Amino acid sequence: MKEQLQEHLMKRVNQCVTNSRNIICEKMEKKKESVSKRKGEIVKVHATGKIDRISEEAETPKAFYRAHFQYVINHKGNIYVEEEVEERVAEFYKGILIEDQELNVEQPDHRAAFTLGEVTDGDERVYFKYDRLKAVKYAERWWNEFNPAYQKFDVNCTNYISQCLHAGEAPMVGYPNRSNGWWMQNRNWSYTWTVAHSFRWYLPNAKRGLRAEEVSEPGQLEYGDVICYDFQGDGRFDHTTIVTAKDGDGMPLVNANTANSRMRYWAYEDSTAYTPNIKYKFLHIKDDQN
Repeated sequence: MKEQLQEHLMKRVNQCVTNSRNIICEKMEKKKESVSKRKGEIVKVHATGKIDRISEEAETPKAFYRAHFQYVINHKGNIYVEEEVEERVAEFYKGILIEDQELNVEQPDHRAAFTLGEVTDGDERVYFKYDRLKAVKYAERWWNEFNPAYQKFDVNCTNYISQCLHAGEAPMVGYPNRSNGWWMQNRNWSYTWTVAHSFRWYLPNAKRGLRAEEVSEPGQLEYGDVICYDFQGDGRFDHTTIVTAKDGDGMPLVNANTANSRMRYWAYEDSTAYTPNIKYKFLHIKDDQN
């Protein structure tokens, strides 16, 4: 079982760095195309796998495992490492691998959310200076782990981004009203802290504490700024990332949770949730210095 999984993992790795016509994984093909479209190249891939548990059905046992990929990307002379973690399950029949699929595929955040006009902000002014370096350091430290100081969610993308912004000294406001402000305390939280759609509407309309302004282009974003994603283009925002680096064109590379990844190209064209109708919101964090 272990040997077959290793062999399958190496086939996916080789697909990224060769021009083979034998497509083992559509996701890997999308990643190659995304990098090539930017006139970059995946020059090396390192992958490790760890089996977490085995479900012992009589004829079709399943291995639940984690695959960690590191992609060395050369983009116009700028070399960086993108990382991604996949939670997967492999099914075997009479000792032979017959199916392997990803469990933590990027799915839209469909949880109940508040939008503009439903989330209140209060009147008391809260002054702060956003520390972008601290926010990015936090994003790097916790991109592939859950901080036990916070509540954990199955759809964790916006919770993770909120933690990053708070680490950058953005103040919580509105506790204990869940439809007021932006906060998480005592294992309770506002909708704006955890739900992608509420978060997207709150930031550009907040008048105190954490707030942001929309910019028109991703290249205008700075480290510690955020991007919101509407994968279907239906007006419902599903995902949130934070800018942690830039590529050779000065375009954002982002960290994210749920499907844990770091220094990923901002457009998400290699995502399982991507559609041609995708829409983005680019949010530049404001403080009392600007």
